[in-house]
Amino acid sequence: MDNIALMKQVIANTDKVVKGTDPSQLGLPSPCTEWTVRDVINHITGGSTMFAVCVEEGSVPDDLLGKLMSGDNLGSDYVGAWEAASSRAVAAFEAPGALEKMVKLPFGEMPAGVALNIAVFDVLTHAADIATATNQTIEDTALVETALEVGHQMISPDLRVPGVFDPEQPAPEGATPTVRLLAFAGRKV
Repeated sequence: MDNIALMKQVIANTDKVVKGTDPSQLGLPSPCTEWTVRDVINHITGGSTMFAVCVEEGSVPDDLLGKLMSGDNLGSDYVGAWEAASSRAVAAFEAPGALEKMVKLPFGEMPAGVALNIAVFDVLTHAADIATATNQTIEDTALVETALEVGHQMISPDLRVPGVFDPEQPAPEGATPTVRLLAFAGRKV
């Protein structure tokens, strides 16, 4: 499967989880212990916009980056904000030659194709955070396994620092792919 198709599957599964989140659940704690469900949706929305701008322009201006990473990216329509940001990111990555471009992200300069892999892992991990907190499931277990595989390829020990990725946690024997993904991402499961 090509990376764009993989990202589209991640977005489609995340859409289901975001749309399946009732407004009354936005304040629930998530497995990403510092964030509520709303905070996680805000993060993936800001992150999607960050990836889109990065691919479109090569980097994200510092003032915009600050807003995307710590501001309110959702307003009063968390579903609409997520849909707009994720659609923009997909469109940016789909542009001719986009995957070969060099982009500058807060954690380094890399080809956009590498950034896309980071986005695949990050977005699906956060979709799993939301699903877990709101008692939903990600039905596409093969996609979760693929995201976990991408994570194993992308997350080096130097990224295992507080605020980026916590140390991998043990997953119970026989754990579902979603639980194993969350444990790999440093969530206590």
